[in-house]
Amino acid sequence: MSPPEVRTLFLDIGGVILSNGWDHRARRRAAGHFGLDWEELDRRHHMTFDTYEVGKLGLREYLERVVFYTEREFSPEDFRDFMFAQSTPIPEMLELVAELRRAHALRVVAVSNEGRELTLHRVRTFELGRLIDFFVCSCFVHLRKPDEDIYRLALDCSQSAPEEVAYLDDRAMLAQVARGLGIHGIHHTDISTTRTALARLGLSTPSGQQTTPRSTS
Repeated sequence: MSPPEVRTLFLDIGGVILSNGWDHRARRRAAGHFGLDWEELDRRHHMTFDTYEVGKLGLREYLERVVFYTEREFSPEDFRDFMFAQSTPIPEMLELVAELRRAHALRVVAVSNEGRELTLHRVRTFELGRLIDFFVCSCFVHLRKPDEDIYRLALDCSQSAPEEVAYLDDRAMLAQVARGLGIHGIHHTDISTTRTALARLGLSTPSGQQTTPRSTS
């Protein structure tokens, strides 16, 4: 018997199809650019960012707590623009997802932890709506990975059985949590190994290298 056909692709955004939106590297660049105390910035970030990511705090309030708790020589708009400018595309992964979608008529669902303003900026700037059918993002649904409920919500919204879903995430633990629910979680580290893992699930692409076909039993 052949394994169930994969009909839906879940994917993280940051670290998979775009750069991470506001990770420690971006924050370090901001600290250097604006002359901020890195340790204080990072401490305040970790005390606050989860609340921002689950949509219970706006970007203005996040910045007030993390950066503008004291007078600065630059404006919140300056800092926000720098923050948004850290986002860059990963072209080969964007093309891979587009190829998979075309070749296999997949539903594509973003399952992502990110704050609202940053999410909206990235969706609009990189036209992710052309690639992704809908967005189960922490800021919209008030759930945050690794909470299993965000994966269950994505399954319900896409009307997918877990075994019909492949999921790409650049964080091994988050892919592992998905596997615990029966989803085909793939730890994305580079495009070559991800192509191979997807091909094992029957999701090959015309431009991909020859990889191991899906096994039968």
